[in-house]
Amino acid sequence: MADPPPYLESNDDTGDDTGSTPRWVYVFGVIVIVLVLLFVILLITGHGPGRHTP
Repeated sequence: MADPPPYLESNDDTGDDTGSTPRWVYVFGVIVIVLVLLFVILLITGHGPGRHTP
């Protein structure tokens, strides 16, 4: 019987997690959430883009 691939053995774990989401995706997501929250706060408080319409 053939030996199983080495990546299935827990003893050879190098700590590299190639299946996780990259850091830049988390950073981009946080920036988008902050900008959306800032826009919503500006609209709620009356200082949004509608304030400048005639």
